[in-house]
Amino acid sequence: MTVELKQKCTEFLANIGATELIDMFDLVPNTLFWIKDKESRFIHANQVFIDHSGMQCLSRVVGQTDYAISPPHLARQYILDDQKVMTGEVVTNRVELNMLYSGTLGWYSTSKRPLHDITGDIVGTYGFTHQLERTSQALNSIEAVKIPVEYVRKNYHRPIAIDELAKVSFLSVSALERRFKKHLGKTPKQFINEIRLENARRLLIDTKLPIVDIAFQCGFAEHSYFSRQFRLMFEVLPSVMREQMQQKNLET
Repeated sequence: MTVELKQKCTEFLANIGATELIDMFDLVPNTLFWIKDKESRFIHANQVFIDHSGMQCLSRVVGQTDYAISPPHLARQYILDDQKVMTGEVVTNRVELNMLYSGTLGWYSTSKRPLHDITGDIVGTYGFTHQLERTSQALNSIEAVKIPVEYVRKNYHRPIAIDELAKVSFLSVSALERRFKKHLGKTPKQFINEIRLENARRLLIDTKLPIVDIAFQCGFAEHSYFSRQFRLMFEVLPSVMREQMQQKNLET
């Protein structure tokens, strides 16, 4: 982080009178907290956020956008959220299902708000999210899709027909699709595909397995189809992502 950027961030926080208040979020366990400017660049993040992102220290986060921290498909969604929030739309306790670094699935609750300066102008956004498994909250959104989500998590490596997923969920195909759309914002087929691709991305980074083997282990019968789907979701081919990660490891 440059001296100029550091000074800008300090002035930004002082202008909204938030310096002492935001320090409080370092005391809140299991909760990610962040502040962004109007260009969706991070101005501040608490220690839980820093640890979760793998960026090691705040100076590596400040000035970056979500594209430097999250997969492209998630970064796009986060930045789109920022734009909506700055036009007046708010996000309150939205339940989300994301892939953890370990490969397991995690339920999160996220809230976001516009950030105003002392004159009342919108100068950015702020928000926080926490993992629901670490709380005692009983949420209908989790229970509604718990069975099919767990089934996909355990069986993504093999073909899964939608009627098969509906059957184990004791639902009709149409009812299953309605539940997924309502609670996860996607179809069962999209969800299966994303779980496979997220697991493939993890194996690509964490192992030295051949890409063909990774595709097969994650439920893709054709390597070419896997590569196309991977590029659609992450905006990069599997081979290129592996090369980028290897280069990054050499530099560090």
